Amino acid sequence: MTMDRARQVTFFLLRVVAGLLFLQAGGVKIFDWFGGVPAQFGGHPHLWSQVWIGGVLEFYGGTAILLGLLTQPIAFVLSGVVAVAYFKFHQPNGHWPVQNHGEPAVLLCFIFLFFAAHGAGNWSIDALLRRRLNGSSAAS
Repeated sequence: MTMDRARQVTFFLLRVVAGLLFLQAGGVKIFDWFGGVPAQFGGHPHLWSQVWIGGVLEFYGGTAILLGLLTQPIAFVLSGVVAVAYFKFHQPNGHWPVQNHGEPAVLLCFIFLFFAAHGAGNWSIDALLRRRLNGSSAAS
């Protein structure tokens, strides 16, 4: 395997895994996947509540990231969503992520910033649409 191919594969895997993890977090909140939100954390969120809106953004944004669709703007928004969640739900429980169990939020925030800056990579719907658009404009 060439180094370029290894980069494409790892870039693809990072995007798919980050998207999958994020859409599952949203599924827990809005579809009660994996038992839903535990009662000690408020249970199923009310429609249009901050947690419910976060779940919708997580589910649909995570799905878009997984597919590589509109990756840069969606990843930028999701980076902010995760930052807000970190400071609202984790940071009050301790100054450092290792104390407040916010490590996944911090990692996802910076992974999404990476995708906002670099796009979805060659194995994505974004790249497929770009190739089709460039192919059709070359034929014109």
